[in-house]
Amino acid sequence: MHIPDGFLATPVWAALDVAAAPAVGLIVRRAQRGFDEAKAPLLGVIGAFVFAAQMINFPVGVGTSGHLVRGALLACTLGPAAASVVMAAILAIQALVFQDGGILALGANAINMAVMGVFAGYLPFHLWGNGKWRRPAIFAGGAISLMMSAVLALAELLISGVKMPGSLLRVSLGLFVVSAMLEGAITLAVIEALEKIQPGLVRQPRAVRAWTLGAVGLAAVLLATVGALFAATTPDGIQKLGVQTGIASRVWTQPGWLAQAGAGLAGLGLIYVVCVLMVRGRRQ
Repeated sequence: MHIPDGFLATPVWAALDVAAAPAVGLIVRRAQRGFDEAKAPLLGVIGAFVFAAQMINFPVGVGTSGHLVRGALLACTLGPAAASVVMAAILAIQALVFQDGGILALGANAINMAVMGVFAGYLPFHLWGNGKWRRPAIFAGGAISLMMSAVLALAELLISGVKMPGSLLRVSLGLFVVSAMLEGAITLAVIEALEKIQPGLVRQPRAVRAWTLGAVGLAAVLLATVGALFAATTPDGIQKLGVQTGIASRVWTQPGWLAQAGAGLAGLGLIYVVCVLMVRGRRQ
């Protein structure tokens, strides 16, 4: 889902970088004003969990893998503004520290996933999350969040002049639909698991129990270490599309398990620190 450098035309990535900077800045200020203090301890661990989940690729088709975005999960648990900031922090650390996603394309990835993906994923929950349609709304939010990010990425590639035959475009969209269904199902499963651990966690602002934080933190560590053993080694949809259209000479390959697990644990710590600093910035 992350667009690497070299995939977008210069006017496209430059315009999106210019648009992303003030957009994220405004959302940061909104998050600092409106973030629920009772959920502050959850901010760091849920951000770390999403970072770890994005590390794990799973097969979605022949020679292609996908990974979870988790924009709807962040939005439902933290609120859309805080979720957008956390996702932007994750994308920045992935690009600047771990070379996952392009640095020049960081604005495009932020618009696609941290802004549009998060807010699109939150909309069904906002409209129907308190009634009988709550479970379908959470599922739809996860699916819509991923599809929004994927369609925007494809549109940016087309605007950049990347030639995509109709058959290739249809296959790419089909693979993204499969990923979106998995995103919706797992988003719903994670939120229901959180509310079994602590009833009312998502619906009502309240202090987060230490047990809840520990469970989410342990899940993040397991995803970053043990989960890496089961991750698919095939390229994701955007990387595969780059090779098929000739804009990339090769695809990114997974590092060894030890290197991936070490990078994952380091990333968990960085994400947690960034999220805590965001909360402290609000208090000052």
